Amino acid sequence: MPFASIADSPLAAGPAEIYYREFGSGVPLLFLHGGWGYQIYPLDVQAQALAGLRIVIPDRSGYGRSTRPAVFGPDLHARGVAETLLFLDSIGLRQCIFWGHSDGAVIAAMLGIRAPERCLGLVLEALHYDREKISSRSFFQSMASEPESFGPRVTDILKKEHGDPYWSQLLRSEGQAWLDIARSANGARDLFDGNLSQLRVPTAILHGAQDPRTEPWELDAVRRELPSAGLHRLAAGGHSPHSEPACATEFHRHLGAALTRWSQIGLVR
Repeated sequence: MPFASIADSPLAAGPAEIYYREFGSGVPLLFLHGGWGYQIYPLDVQAQALAGLRIVIPDRSGYGRSTRPAVFGPDLHARGVAETLLFLDSIGLRQCIFWGHSDGAVIAAMLGIRAPERCLGLVLEALHYDREKISSRSFFQSMASEPESFGPRVTDILKKEHGDPYWSQLLRSEGQAWLDIARSANGARDLFDGNLSQLRVPTAILHGAQDPRTEPWELDAVRRELPSAGLHRLAAGGHSPHSEPACATEFHRHLGAALTRWSQIGLVR
């Protein structure tokens, strides 16, 4: 099993062993999973169908087979950026395409702002923008206080990936992190502290129109800040369009179009 060693991870608060999956060969694409880990919204089948790409999927510290626990809190995403860059260095990847889902999309966008020279392109799926997430507050409160309330199908997946009883600690920590993010807003509504408009990396934003974790105003704000990004609302999509049967085909059509476009202008070779 492939592991990468990091001497000092800001997520693990010390040395970390990062487990990662790898498919295919060609242009490197790094997939950054969401806040419940990888297996709840996997892309194994889709990854193997994406020709010409070397797809690398790490578990962040605190998740899956990587070092745990992780240090959560209101700066969770910024520390995720730092660990991702250290992971890339540890496996010798200078540049790649970043495909982030949910929390992973926030990390990918922040990484594009902080280290654009590492990015061939960004695919942002189910991107978060709002710090407060008022309509999702009860969801995060349930994560923080009653992780078992999500039912046996979800908890069985989480137990299998993260271990029992650690999975519940992970959900409690992630839910509390989002509650802490809301409390730290201090009038600043966006997760990027007004810096998202500084993103200059070619970007495709793929978002389910039925995503329950999206506030009504979020995508309009993203469009204002990133007018040149391709933003596609997938009518049948929820929080994970890439893995949802109702819209997976449409998602991969837009993903393929973005990759082709970047290839044609010489960003991806």
